[in-house]
Amino acid sequence: MNMDLLDWGILAAAVVALFLICWWASRLTKSVADFLAANRLAGRYLISVGQGMAGLGAISIAAHFEKFYQAGFGAAWWVQMVMPITLIITLTGFVIYRYRETRAMTMAQFFEMRYSKKFRVFAGILAWSSGILNYGIFPAVSARFLIYFTGLPPNFELFGLTISTLALVMLTLLTLAVVMTMLGGQISIMVTDMIQGQFVVIVMLLVLGILFYHMSWSEVLEGLKQSPPGQSKLNPFDQGNVSDFNVWFFIMMGILNIYGTRAWQGSQGYNAAARTPHEARMAGILGEFRGMITSLAIIMVPICVYAYMHLPQFADSAAQIHVSLELIGNEQTQKEMLVPMALGAILPTGVMGLFAAVVILAAVSTDNTYLHSWGSIFIQDVYQPLRKKPLSQRAHMWALRLSIIGVATFAFIWGLVFPLQDYIYMYFQITGAVYLGGAGAVIIGGLYWKRGTAGGAWAAMICGSLVAVTGIVVRNIVWPYGLPHMKEAWPEFVFLGRLPEKFPLNGMEMSFIAALIAVSAYVFCSLLSKRPPADMDRLLHRGKYAESSDQSSEIVSPALETRRKSKTLWERLGVGPQFTRGDKCIYVLKLTWALFFVFVFLIGTILNAFWAIPDYIWEKWWGFKVGITFVFGLITVVWFLWGGFHDLVIMARLLRSTTRDATDDGTVTEEEHVQKGSK
Repeated sequence: MNMDLLDWGILAAAVVALFLICWWASRLTKSVADFLAANRLAGRYLISVGQGMAGLGAISIAAHFEKFYQAGFGAAWWVQMVMPITLIITLTGFVIYRYRETRAMTMAQFFEMRYSKKFRVFAGILAWSSGILNYGIFPAVSARFLIYFTGLPPNFELFGLTISTLALVMLTLLTLAVVMTMLGGQISIMVTDMIQGQFVVIVMLLVLGILFYHMSWSEVLEGLKQSPPGQSKLNPFDQGNVSDFNVWFFIMMGILNIYGTRAWQGSQGYNAAARTPHEARMAGILGEFRGMITSLAIIMVPICVYAYMHLPQFADSAAQIHVSLELIGNEQTQKEMLVPMALGAILPTGVMGLFAAVVILAAVSTDNTYLHSWGSIFIQDVYQPLRKKPLSQRAHMWALRLSIIGVATFAFIWGLVFPLQDYIYMYFQITGAVYLGGAGAVIIGGLYWKRGTAGGAWAAMICGSLVAVTGIVVRNIVWPYGLPHMKEAWPEFVFLGRLPEKFPLNGMEMSFIAALIAVSAYVFCSLLSKRPPADMDRLLHRGKYAESSDQSSEIVSPALETRRKSKTLWERLGVGPQFTRGDKCIYVLKLTWALFFVFVFLIGTILNAFWAIPDYIWEKWWGFKVGITFVFGLITVVWFLWGGFHDLVIMARLLRSTTRDATDDGTVTEEEHVQKGSK
């Protein structure tokens, strides 16, 4: 094993501390609204840090390690192409602002309000099915990460029985997540995620320091230069032989980021948890800064490992790592675990324990968030709408808890039996598209287009999911297993022999096709409908439907406010009257930071079209970007540490004094339907 007694002690202490924090937070949960959405009392920093940690996860770390090990700094360059998209979404509050105005606790509740009850159930089934398939590999990948990082044996003997270490670690991680989720629901999840997020940032600082203690920046650059022709880790324009994580991957990712804004319900509890729509919007704006050190570490760890594996001075250690990798039978698993195994050989005692704690905390933070989301979606959007009588508060809470256990059970079984044969990111994309393929059109159309109809929503969801399911079956079953048999059985069919061994479309490309077809179906079917336009004021609680509790926090969206002959500069930038002076400073900082890198990306891309930028300039640019991100990241560590705990104190005080509404359980009343004729 790579871990000493000190490392295991640190790991145990982190888990105990996590349970104590969760137990304290669970005492604040007293209603269904608390369990599902923290009674909508969370502040911006609590949401931003917590949601960032929930979205990190051990599996996300492994996926990022795969991506950056394969594409190097080139992936970081093309990500900048997506920054304008992210900027527009966060600064305008696209989707999240209007969604929060609906006061829905789940997205499918919004679907019932906007379309129909039957569509809510159908969308809930799709979201749940897509979600548990997507989540199914999380515990297995997290467990493998921990096993190969710590050097645990694949099996061990107990009472004469051979026990799988993978199964035991999965069971342990899932048990931790289930207990934490059942104790306090969204409140426990949010509080523990926020505190875990602060811990992870500090540990990532230590890991970066250790890596650069082992090798200098010049050595890192020298190691990256060892990449094969056409697979440069420094020059993003010299990656013609990078098949998956290339420029087209990031172009499609950018478009799908807009299309699927807030559509994925893996952290749906956070979407409804903000005190006001403005707090929800500010949480999104702050997202750029919440984990700068963590994001930098996620890029630099696989890049430093690549250099470590290719520099001659580390050749002996690299050879030992390769020998250990060859003991793993599955080729795809070897790619996933290369960086964790190498990192286990680099980090010293103490830091090993801290990073192992990061892996466990990241795994549990994502597990409990996803268990909460998919478990509550099944009850809220499938089971409860089909019941003739509403559940009592007590029965409702227990139904949610039992559903959470069911999701965990599925993930445990799926993780043991499913052989992952693709990059983690590609698996994410294609399984997510079962729901996201049509959900983007349904959500954006429902919030921004009054002509969107239930018929269009049904068409979009059905078309998107059919394309995605077809892609899953063809790519993972028909092509790898059926095609070889067909070639052998029917040699007379020449075209079968000409087909490539690997299915030509990856998960990202199939997701993109599903989205295009779903948008077309939504628009076409909605335009054919003769139903009257939806009452958007009722949906968004505006005008005569405005609620006093929201009016005090209302921002008038520039796109929908009463048109005036002249607007101030702030109004043209999308800043409404609810923005304080501090909010405006954060807004300008976000805008300046993002636009600087967008400007560099545009200039660099245009220049390279006429003059091939040499590698030595790329070396200087990456050195500058790493340096400035590190310096600014240190500032954000203190900034978000204060903000997160400040919001935690406020939320705890409000939860202790707030009178609970027993009817606030996600049920849609007749008065809340906005589509005429909805049932």
